Amino acid sequence: MQYLLMIYSAEIDWHGLAESDRQEKVAAYQAYTESLQKADVVLGKNRLQPTNTATTVRLVDGKPQVLDGPFCDSKEQLAGYYLIDVPNLDAAIAWAARCPGASHGIMEVRPIWTMPYEPAPTA
Repeated sequence: MQYLLMIYSAEIDWHGLAESDRQEKVAAYQAYTESLQKADVVLGKNRLQPTNTATTVRLVDGKPQVLDGPFCDSKEQLAGYYLIDVPNLDAAIAWAARCPGASHGIMEVRPIWTMPYEPAPTA
């Protein structure tokens, strides 16, 4: 089953790091990515540019309204993601816990909706 591991962290923290600390964090993500690749579970991944490069689009009275930036009040912003294919939620959680993002932010684990539409499993 496919899961999206979303990495949320405070952008301001990244900008305040010394260059050596940034390189250390980048190396940790590279090692994590290599682990996912060796386990043959990663389907996609990307780091996102800062939120000041984002554009928000919504329909107002049927017409697009385009605004600069995201508009949610949050200490953490979506910084990147991994799309993985693993047997179950427990395996996805285990991979999320290993991600460096879990140590400096939060990880959201969400199953991908398969097509054709299938209702989400009930607890």
